[in-house]
Amino acid sequence: MSNLLDFMSEYLSRRKGLLPIIGLVLIIINLIIQFVIPGNLLATSNLLLHVGLIISIFGLMLAWAL
Repeated sequence: MSNLLDFMSEYLSRRKGLLPIIGLVLIIINLIIQFVIPGNLLATSNLLLHVGLIISIFGLMLAWAL
């Protein structure tokens, strides 16, 4: 577990904008799903929107700390 945390810390310290971009992509995918498949579980629960927002905020906080 410690090795994984060290690896992720080194990997993300060089790519500070990666997590916010992944979060924004998930939010855009959620928007597309809203129009393509309106009755889908992902569309009604906005799961990708919430996950994307959490990943983006976490990525911004992590980039600021590193």
